[in-house]
Amino acid sequence: MLSRTADHLFWMARYTERAENTARMLDVNVQTALMPQSAHAAEQGWRAMLGISELLQAFDDKYGLLTARDVLNFMVRDPDNPSSIVSCLTQARENARAVRGTLTTEVWETQNATYLELQNKLRSGLLERDPSQFFEWVKYRSHLSRGVTIGTMLKDEAFYFIRLGTFLERADNTARILDVKFHGAKSSAYADEAEEVAEPPEEESRRDFYYWAAILRSVSAFEIYRKVYRDVITPERVAELLMLRGDMPRSLLACLAEVVSNLEQVRNDVSADTERFAGRLHAELKFGDIHEILKEGLHDYLTEFLERIFELGNRVSRDFLVPLAA
Repeated sequence: MLSRTADHLFWMARYTERAENTARMLDVNVQTALMPQSAHAAEQGWRAMLGISELLQAFDDKYGLLTARDVLNFMVRDPDNPSSIVSCLTQARENARAVRGTLTTEVWETQNATYLELQNKLRSGLLERDPSQFFEWVKYRSHLSRGVTIGTMLKDEAFYFIRLGTFLERADNTARILDVKFHGAKSSAYADEAEEVAEPPEEESRRDFYYWAAILRSVSAFEIYRKVYRDVITPERVAELLMLRGDMPRSLLACLAEVVSNLEQVRNDVSADTERFAGRLHAELKFGDIHEILKEGLHDYLTEFLERIFELGNRVSRDFLVPLAA
């Protein structure tokens, strides 16, 4: 397969998955912002999300004072933000258009219809009236794109490059969702410590439940958590589920297993080192222990994981795709 064709397929999938995961991050912030908390705590929650997305500086440069409305506009509508939902779905459609002959008619029409419907959704004011409903629509269109791809495309190199892009992007975003929520938990979920607001134990427990339940719902894992653990929601088990459970579809382990599998399908004469790099990362997750990870520091672990996923993406580009600009 031509490297340029593979590049378009890979990035079509990554942008589609990125739009979905941006919707997931925004939705959980919208939900947690509805909980009783100080204005400072609410602002810190939004800042943590922008920070882990590496967009805080770009937002501050453009808007200055932070408001929830401006964050939503920046992360949904802003064409100058390359990670906004509008930018991602536009780029997904443009990459699909460039390789229409490689895609099935159903895959192309799904991508094109998503782009066209997005414009109507934004003009209708749905984001302002009911942001959660808008985010559900974005997630649904991403699900539809994956389902149509699996259901209609020949399982050849084109298919495997699409899947490779999907799971690399998903691993990156699951790690970011975990990191922003654990690293920023005290500031975004609880009252401002400076205010020294004392809460009854039952109120704190209730707050914890709604907070971590919102995180699980953001990655479609609430029902899965109940089925696996059958117990109260705890941060440690949330981390274990979203990192080390191979049977959880959006976990880091499940994503890396798919990355390794799809790399095997498209291997070439120069990709052995990239396969070994991905294999080591997969093995560390497969045989990892959540207690050891938490003891060493979850934020540090996830920061290193994100660096290694970035490096893996660069290696894939070097070995298979159009090389990234230096």
